[in-house]
Amino acid sequence: MRYTLFIVVCRMVLGGHAILSAQDDTSNPIAFSRDEVSAAARLAGLTPPDIQFLVDTTLGPQAYRIERGSPGKIRIIAGDSAGAMYGGLDVAEALRLGTLKDLSPRVHKPSVEYRGIKFNIPLDLRTPTYSDNANAAQQNIPEVWSTEFWHSMLDQMARHRYNVLTLWSLHPFPSMVKVPEYPEVALQDVWRTKVPLDESFSTRGTDAVKKEMLADHEIVKKISIDEKIAFWQGIMRYARNRGIEVYVFTWNVFTWGAEGKHGITQDQDNPVTISYFRASVREMVITYPLLAGIGITAGENMENRTDESANEQWLWKTYGEGVRDALNRQQGRVFRLIHRFHWTSIEPIMKAWKEYPSRFEFSYKYSVAHMYSSPAPPFIEEVLPKLPAGLRTWLTVRNDDIYSFRWGDPEYVRAYMKNLPPRDKMVGYYMGPDGYTWGREFLSTEPESPRELVIQKQWYSFLLWGRLSYDPTIPDDHIRRILAAHFPGISAPLMFDAYATASKIIPQITRFFWQDIDVKWFPEACISKRNGFYTVRHFAAGFSMPGSSTLSIRDWRDLIIAGKPATGFTPPEVAAALKKDATRTFELVAKLRPAIGANKELRLTLGDFEAYGHLGNYYAEKILAAIDLAMFDLGNAPGKKNSAIEHLKAALEHWKRYASVATAQYRPALYGRVGWVDLNALTAKVEDDLRIAREWRPKSLTAAGLFR
Repeated sequence: MRYTLFIVVCRMVLGGHAILSAQDDTSNPIAFSRDEVSAAARLAGLTPPDIQFLVDTTLGPQAYRIERGSPGKIRIIAGDSAGAMYGGLDVAEALRLGTLKDLSPRVHKPSVEYRGIKFNIPLDLRTPTYSDNANAAQQNIPEVWSTEFWHSMLDQMARHRYNVLTLWSLHPFPSMVKVPEYPEVALQDVWRTKVPLDESFSTRGTDAVKKEMLADHEIVKKISIDEKIAFWQGIMRYARNRGIEVYVFTWNVFTWGAEGKHGITQDQDNPVTISYFRASVREMVITYPLLAGIGITAGENMENRTDESANEQWLWKTYGEGVRDALNRQQGRVFRLIHRFHWTSIEPIMKAWKEYPSRFEFSYKYSVAHMYSSPAPPFIEEVLPKLPAGLRTWLTVRNDDIYSFRWGDPEYVRAYMKNLPPRDKMVGYYMGPDGYTWGREFLSTEPESPRELVIQKQWYSFLLWGRLSYDPTIPDDHIRRILAAHFPGISAPLMFDAYATASKIIPQITRFFWQDIDVKWFPEACISKRNGFYTVRHFAAGFSMPGSSTLSIRDWRDLIIAGKPATGFTPPEVAAALKKDATRTFELVAKLRPAIGANKELRLTLGDFEAYGHLGNYYAEKILAAIDLAMFDLGNAPGKKNSAIEHLKAALEHWKRYASVATAQYRPALYGRVGWVDLNALTAKVEDDLRIAREWRPKSLTAAGLFR
C-alpha cells in the first residue's frame, strides 16, 4: 500500500492540488486513518486500496472529498490533516460495510465546527471535580492517569468525528502544573480516599474533600509532578494527532490541594489567593503549548455571588491576567477563554474582559441538564440576541438523563442538530454528564476485563451524536449497515427500529415532567437529590418542559375546567405514547432475541431496551393515576380515586419488572448529583403511591412545598 502523508505541505502540484507529505510518524492523523484502513481491509479479507492524500486548502478545515481512480486506487483531497483523517476513516468504514464502490466524490464539510465531550475529570482526592463523591468518579481516578485509557478514548472520539475534549475540575492546578512562586502546592502521586462515600455531600463542591477522607487514603499511582506534566503533555500531543483540541474548565473559587499553603485560602479578597491563581493560570498555559483554551465559571463557590461585577473583576485578575502573562511570553499564540453564562451576565463580563488578548467566547447550558428531553430546547432564545457583535457561544449539552442504558435515535439527533443556533452565533458544543464519569464503566454486573470505556459500551449513541453533528445528512440506510456490521446475523432494520423506539421513552417523560437541573430529576429512578422520590402527587402537581408543546396535568385540567380546547400534547396522549413505544419495543426485542446466540453485547443491549419498555409503562400508568387524582381533587368525580389506585397497582408491577431487568445488568450506585440509586430498594417508595392515592382528599392539589 502506498501513502503520501503530510505535516508540512510541499510545493509539488498534481492535478491542481499540492501533494501532502511528511515523515512517517505513526501517531499523526493520516497514519491513524491508514492503520484503520489496513485493519478494515484485513478483516474483510481484501487488499488495501492504494491511497494518495492531497491538500486543497480552499476546501476549509476538516473538509475532504474522495475520488476513486483505477481499480484499487483512491485519492483523498482534504483541507487539512483532520479532513484527510476523516476521509481515510470513511474509506475504512466502506471496507467494513462493503460499500467501497459507493463512495461519492462530493465534498464533506462539518455542519457543526466543534464537536466535543464534556469530561468531569477525577484527578485526585486532593483536586476533585464537581461530582467526585460518586462511585464512578472514585473508580476512575487511576484510569485518568493511564496512557492506554486516553489513547483508547481519543481513538474512539476521532472515529466518531469529535474534535474537542474538555476536562472539568474544581481546581486542577496542583495536579497539573508547578508554580515557581508557590512550590509547596504541586502534588506528588495520585491519591484516592478509602472512606466509604455517602449522600451527605453538598451539590456545590464546597465539601468535596473532608478531613477524614484525607486521613484514610491510598496511593493509586506513584508519580512525580514532573512525570504528571509529561503525561498530560503526551495526552495533548496524542489528541492533536487525532484532530482533537483539549480544554480545561474550572469552577470557582476552590483551592483544594493548595488550601493553607503559602497563605492560600478560598477568600476572594485574599491577595495571596489572587496572586496564586494568576500564577497557576500562567503556568497552565505555558506548560501546555497544545492546550487550546480555558473555560471558567463565576461560581459555584464565589463569596460575592450576588455581585457579578466583583466576581468578574476577580476572574479577570486571576484568569485574564494569568493568560495575558503567558501570552506575553508566547507571542502569536491563539488561546481561547470560554466564559460560561452561569451566575453572571453579559454586561459585567464584557466590562471586565474588554482587554482579553486572544479569542474570547461564551458557553451556555443549552438543554440545562437534560439533552434527552426536547430536540428544540428554547432556553437560549433570550440570550442569542444579546450576544455582542462578533462574539459566539459554545453549548454545554448536559446528559444527566441516562447513565446506565444504551441509547440511539437518529431522528432525535438530526432534529437536535437542525435546531442549533446558526454558525454566526455558535462555536460548537461539548456534551456530557455532571453526575456520572464517562471513563470506564463500573456499573455492569457482567464486566469485561478490562472494563469497557463508556464510549465503547455506548458506542452507538456516541457515533450518532458525533457523526450526525459533522454530517446530519447521513442516511438511515447507512446507519443500518453500521448496525449490521457491528451485530452480524441480526436484522439491521429491526435493530435500528428497536434502538430508536426504546430511546424515545426518556425524552418523552422528561418533556412531560420537567425539572431543569440534574439535582432535581433523574428519570432512570424517578428521583432527585433535592426532592427525593417523585410521588404520584408530584406528577399531578408537576410542570412540563417550557417550549415543548407538552401540557402538564394542572394546565390541562385548567383548560378542561374553562371549557377551552387543549393546544398541545395532553397528559393522556403522553401516557398513550409511552405505552405505544413500550409495546413496540417489546415486540422488536422478541423478534431480535433469537439472534442473540453467544453475543453478550447484543443480549445486554436488548436488556436495556426491555428496561426502557418497562420504565415507559411504569410512567404511563403513573401519569394516568395522577390524571385521575387531579380530576378527583375537583370534588365531583369520586370514581376517579379507585381508577387511580388501579393504575398505581399496574405501575407497581411495571416497576418491579423494570427493577428486575435493570438490576440484572447494573449494580446499585452512588451518583454525585443524584445520591444512592437502588431500584429494588425504591420499590417501597413506588408502593407508597398507593397509600397517597387512598388518603387523597379533594381540593388538596398544589405544587407548594413539593418542589425545591
